[in-house]
Amino acid sequence: MLYQRTLDRPAHAIGIGVHTGRPVRMTMRPADPDTGIEFQRVGMPGRSVKALAQNVSDTTLATSISGSGVQVATVEHLMSALWGMAIDNVRVELSDEEVPIMDGSARPFVELIQGAGIRTQSAPRKFIRITRSLSVSQGTATATLAPFDGFRASYTFVADHPVFNRYPKRIQVDFSDTSYLEDVCGARSFGLMSELDQARAIRKCMGSSLDNAVGIDDSDIVNSEGLRYEDEFVKHKLLDAIGDLYLLGLPVVGAFDGYMSGHALNNKLARALLRCTDAWRLEEASTDASRRRATSA
Repeated sequence: MLYQRTLDRPAHAIGIGVHTGRPVRMTMRPADPDTGIEFQRVGMPGRSVKALAQNVSDTTLATSISGSGVQVATVEHLMSALWGMAIDNVRVELSDEEVPIMDGSARPFVELIQGAGIRTQSAPRKFIRITRSLSVSQGTATATLAPFDGFRASYTFVADHPVFNRYPKRIQVDFSDTSYLEDVCGARSFGLMSELDQARAIRKCMGSSLDNAVGIDDSDIVNSEGLRYEDEFVKHKLLDAIGDLYLLGLPVVGAFDGYMSGHALNNKLARALLRCTDAWRLEEASTDASRRRATSA
């Protein structure tokens, strides 16, 4: 039997919001079994919002959640890290409305969790097992969940650009034999320099810089250090999708496949799954497949 996990002690970080451009302090605190992932704004006692798909309120260039008078933006990288470290229960306190972007990947959050330590709790860990295939679409983009013993994630990134065309656009990862920590969590956000002014015109990417994203001009990568992985672009899309799926409230036993899917379509898939109760079942982590997934980190 596998059991739920939380942090052993609080973890603190200071950064900026990639979209607000404002400084933000974040503290992750241990939480009781079956709490799930919960966000709270400092100075707003008694108001919190659960990290759940049904609480997603905006998917413009990031995933935002809101409820009980609280809004929290850009949760996907932290949610991805919590999934990768098999953390079930944590309270996240923020001094502003956006999770700090850090270096644009999930790695700093993984390191924060590692530094705080992990505590095993008394309650059994629960999973959502996919029992039949379910797919959603938007234009030519699709997102699918299908039965699989463990967790496998695939993504196809479609973009016709001289830089993107030099690198892999398709990835498939079976997390029973691939480490999230070593092979996925360091993939950073990226964007075209030519689109930055357009994003800022709608008050997005106000804090974006080469310190927290891979910048791409007409012909090359702008960052002097280059890419962390040859397939960093598509890997970051996969990292985002994992974070969006963890908003189901429990890890998935199944296979995800995204074709051009973004935050909006990932959330549409999660909501569709929750409605289609014949497509999944709740189970405790006692199977070998669940054990492989939960210990792969």
